[in-house]
Amino acid sequence: MASPSRVRQRKTPGAPPRAESYDQDDEDHVDAVYHNAQALDTPQASAAVVGVLTAVAFMLRFYKINQPDQVVFDEVHFGKFASYYILREYYFDVHPPFAKLLLGLAGWFVGFDGHFSFDNIGDSYTDNHVPYVGMRALPAILGSLTVPVVYAIMKETGYSTIVAAFSACIILFDNAHIAQSRLILLDATLIFFLSLTIYSYIRFRKLRYWEFTVEWWSWLIATGFFMACAWGSKVNGVLTVVTIGIAVLIDLWDILDHKKGYTIEHFWKHFAARAVGLIVIPFIIYLSFFYVHFAVLINSGPGDSFMSPAFQETLIGNELLTNSQELLYYDVVTLKHKDTKVFLHSHPDKYPLQYDDGRISTQGQQVTGYGHDDTNNNWQIIPTKALPEAGRGRVVHHDDIIQLLHVNTQTLLLTHDVASPLMPTNQEFTTWPKDDHSRHNDTLFFLHLVDGSPGDVWKSKSSHFRFVHVPTRVSMWTHPKQLPDWAFKQQEINGNKNPSEKTAAWYVDEVISSESDLDFSGETNASREPKKMSFFKKFAELQLLMLQHNAGLTASHPYASGPMNWPFLLSGISFWTENDTQKQIYLIGNIVGWWTCVIAISIYVGIIGADLLARRRGAEPIPENVRKRLWNSAGFFLLVWAVHYLPFFLMGRQLFIHHYLPSHLASALLAGSVLSFILSDRINFPISIAGRMTRMRSTQYADLGIQGPAVVGIFAVVMFAMMVYMAPLTYGTPGLDGENVNSKRLLSSWTLHFAAKVTSEVP
Repeated sequence: MASPSRVRQRKTPGAPPRAESYDQDDEDHVDAVYHNAQALDTPQASAAVVGVLTAVAFMLRFYKINQPDQVVFDEVHFGKFASYYILREYYFDVHPPFAKLLLGLAGWFVGFDGHFSFDNIGDSYTDNHVPYVGMRALPAILGSLTVPVVYAIMKETGYSTIVAAFSACIILFDNAHIAQSRLILLDATLIFFLSLTIYSYIRFRKLRYWEFTVEWWSWLIATGFFMACAWGSKVNGVLTVVTIGIAVLIDLWDILDHKKGYTIEHFWKHFAARAVGLIVIPFIIYLSFFYVHFAVLINSGPGDSFMSPAFQETLIGNELLTNSQELLYYDVVTLKHKDTKVFLHSHPDKYPLQYDDGRISTQGQQVTGYGHDDTNNNWQIIPTKALPEAGRGRVVHHDDIIQLLHVNTQTLLLTHDVASPLMPTNQEFTTWPKDDHSRHNDTLFFLHLVDGSPGDVWKSKSSHFRFVHVPTRVSMWTHPKQLPDWAFKQQEINGNKNPSEKTAAWYVDEVISSESDLDFSGETNASREPKKMSFFKKFAELQLLMLQHNAGLTASHPYASGPMNWPFLLSGISFWTENDTQKQIYLIGNIVGWWTCVIAISIYVGIIGADLLARRRGAEPIPENVRKRLWNSAGFFLLVWAVHYLPFFLMGRQLFIHHYLPSHLASALLAGSVLSFILSDRINFPISIAGRMTRMRSTQYADLGIQGPAVVGIFAVVMFAMMVYMAPLTYGTPGLDGENVNSKRLLSSWTLHFAAKVTSEVP
């Protein structure tokens, strides 16, 4: 094909430039995908290879999928969430709902009624007639299909069949991927859609000379769709969004280069297209997962208490609907702290004259937080204004100024500018005799309903509120630290100087007695109908809670590990054990594949660094086309690896080795790129679809020789052998005696169960 004529290449004002000037730092392209002369790179041979890889993937992931017939590791969570979808009971979790919706759908499809509760690791599926194999089949299918997608990514990126098979084998024979894919867990779904996102984006980029065509739009939208699915599968799926975002910014920056000759209008067209395909459409899809989530979970469930009262009142059968009632002046109530669940409590005992740190107290009556029912938890709501004899005027409203009378001691709740027992910066809470009006102002409190508006009514159960002291503007607050023995180890109540402190929220747990003879029965019946709340308010509330609780997962765990350990397989996770048979599932990767990937990443960084240094000195050690492939293709894989790995170093929450699996997939792709560079000084070039005016360059093919199939063949055999050797820890069968367990412990940092004690002979 001849190059376009000079007349055809001449630019006109405002017109797009000729294609050859558009992407000069990328490879040029030909009309169709290259046809390699080597036998293994024919379409028929490639199809045969991917067919074998896919078949083996299904066999390895479905092998003894019914074993163990017990709840394993996080199946206690994700199996339970699937049952909640079937029962339509609301639950709360830190992860988005898409993958869990799929598990719920799989359970419904195979006949699961949702009544098995997945309470404990080791609970029997067989004894409870749970169709668990059908539920495990979904992640097994997705995990199996990930293998051909990895192969396709490498082929579409321009690598030979041998190199594509190499990367696929790293995932195919990996024990960690196999173990995660054959249980009711979320990671297989996340990794599958991550791989599809990578594949779609590569197909989209290969069509950059056919911009705004139907096929170009199709792969752009497909990238956004699969990206949204990854994002909706697990909370760390948002890193896939970040990855594509960075790649797109680099792409747009390249288009913006004025040397390419494009107008700013052309740039904005590309920007708008990517905004639609990779922001608007994915966000709508992500929203749709939550829309379905809320539409299915319409009944009250275990997740109610995480949500706001307004949210809870949208759920059928919620306690706030059935038991909530309007509060009236002179009602006797009990009040509970929202977070710690202790009652506002008082008793006749006094604060000591002197605290342990030498500070002097007022020796007032103690006000504490108490975790059990007691008559000393009873408080009466006292008005500070004149009330009508009857009617709605006796109802307590948002921002009313009230007093609280402790019923048993007939004293009023009071706070003043005196340091509390445990926190000198906060105010002491005590009480004052009701007939002594000398400190009347110190007993006055604003009733501030959380998210309340003027005229809102105070209700039991459903109204979260803050008591804000009128003179000093402190909020009544408590914290988990206990007071000393003189307060019977009860919780301290003090005044927090932030009047809008979020953790200072309380609610009325029970109405003990009411002096009102008002009949609100009609309103009560009406209130039992679920209320309405806009989808976007529900979505925003749940997103904020997900972020807060995910960040709050900081408790220690015996199998938690740091990101630095993950690439080297320094530790795994005990998923399941059975003492009688000495069977166990221990999540750990294939050490051959993982260490190969670490070496490949190191080699890649070394190659790029050495090349940059050499070019600074005027040398060109790597051919231009090979260098571009290293930067554009392998560099993209490195970006995927880094974005899905490095952020974990900044996280303070619990972390586990399975968080590295998306990065491990990316490192497998990068390892294939490095292998191709090592085996051949040529690449398959060009690989993308040429435009109508693309300047053509000569075609070349990577020549891997006999060493390519030999190296990959030997590697696959070693990977398979290691996978089989570690299979008892992956499949949980057969059981191993102590000596065999010790033999599987390839690194001393692995904590396997049932290991034999190592004894040394004493001479």
